[in-house]
Amino acid sequence: MNREEKQLELSLEALISQVADLKNSLVSFIYKLENEYDRLTWPSVLDSFALLSGQLNTLNKVLKHEKTPLMRNQVIIPLVLSPDRDEEIMRQTEGRVPVFSHEVVPDHLRTKPDPEVEEQEKQLITDATRISSDVAQKQIQSLNKMCSNLLEKISKEERESESGGLRQNKQTFNPADTNALVAAVAFGKGLSNRRPPGSGGPVQASQPGAGAIIAGASGIQQVQMSGASSQQQPMLGGVQMSQAGQPGKIPSGIKTNIKSASMHPYQR
Repeated sequence: MNREEKQLELSLEALISQVADLKNSLVSFIYKLENEYDRLTWPSVLDSFALLSGQLNTLNKVLKHEKTPLMRNQVIIPLVLSPDRDEEIMRQTEGRVPVFSHEVVPDHLRTKPDPEVEEQEKQLITDATRISSDVAQKQIQSLNKMCSNLLEKISKEERESESGGLRQNKQTFNPADTNALVAAVAFGKGLSNRRPPGSGGPVQASQPGAGAIIAGASGIQQVQMSGASSQQQPMLGGVQMSQAGQPGKIPSGIKTNIKSASMHPYQR
């Protein structure tokens, strides 16, 4: 056995091992779908798909490896065809191919598509050859234009969605200031207990200056009362009568000159 044949044999063994693992994973997944569908969860389905995807990627890596010979350059020729049952083929194919006869060989060793697929492919090739180069060029340009417009719309939508997400995520307030304001309104946190000067409210008598404040307030009240009563006194010659003789009231030092309504110059 030369070097190429040995390398081909090792590559086939590695491929057979990878395909066997992939087949076992498929069988297990199909069994779950058919018999455990009532208890099957979505994470379990995703795990099965991830396992199959990983095994397919590993198989592709083996096929693309530099030490793996090109399988398309290998030719398979059936040496023995028999209509009798072959136990070895049954074992290797797990009972799917009982015999290796003239009837099954064209299907299993086919290197070309099915006749129906070949006919459709020939029809497509014939239709393509009927189109002139100018028409084909126009169709290519139209298709490229449509693809460019579609890609531009997709890119625009992506940019708008990204900008909208940035606008939504942009913070327009300061959380620390908001928390401080809520704490001040709800619990009075950070507020001062001192009152501004001149603010109203009850004043205790024991505090210094309380007597002067009370006396001043009573004096203001007496002045207002005297002013109100002085307006009700009779007028004589346009001069208000003095109320100095009345106890408890402060005499007003302001004389008013209010003309009587009976001396109106236009009255007849």
